[in-house]
Amino acid sequence: MWAEGESEGLQTLGIVVVLCSSLKLLHYLGLIDLSDDKIEDELEMTMVCHRPEGLEQLEAQTNFTKRELQVLYRGFKNECPSGVVNEETFKQIYAQFFPHGDASTYAHYLFHAFDTTQTGSVKFEDFVTALSILLRGTVHEKLRWTFNLYDINKDGYINKEEMMDIVKAIYDMMGKYTYPVLKEDTPRQHVDVFFQKMDKNKDGIVTLDEFLESCQEDDNIMRSLQLFQNVM
Repeated sequence: MWAEGESEGLQTLGIVVVLCSSLKLLHYLGLIDLSDDKIEDELEMTMVCHRPEGLEQLEAQTNFTKRELQVLYRGFKNECPSGVVNEETFKQIYAQFFPHGDASTYAHYLFHAFDTTQTGSVKFEDFVTALSILLRGTVHEKLRWTFNLYDINKDGYINKEEMMDIVKAIYDMMGKYTYPVLKEDTPRQHVDVFFQKMDKNKDGIVTLDEFLESCQEDDNIMRSLQLFQNVM
């Protein structure tokens, strides 16, 4: 059997993976390690491309400044000239980040969390709205976004089958670097611990309120939510 700390650690890992995933997208777009000089260069080029009205609206809707949005938009358009990212491209990006595992299933779930309108493509507006929450949102906003990721069928609850799918997807993505080495019944053990902790009324499903309450009681999860607060 797993030690309690090891099993609960996957819950924190799940949060960190969500945050790291957003950072890997930023890295892919070349937006994390920008020096001041490079920012100025990007802004100069962006001025002829962006739509000021759109950026002003996004500035009001997100936690990014207009200057930051200009840089994000330029990077997004450089890598995605069509202005949208489809699921296949999303999977190809994550395959590069996790070459020793199979990230396709997790990328599928993450893509649908970004694609809030369920159009089959992620636009710049979708990308930057999610990024704003994951990097600069409140604790409640970050946890709500994560809950939505885990709620695969979007019925407002997390059931054991959904959590099992998420756990397996994380292990598949980590590949040979999974430690301890995955045993056949390990995902089920993690899911059982998750529900013991999160399912307050023991009805077999985890509601948003239960998820929020349980996560906020966990110091490790709360610390993980603050890890990438100042990456941009």
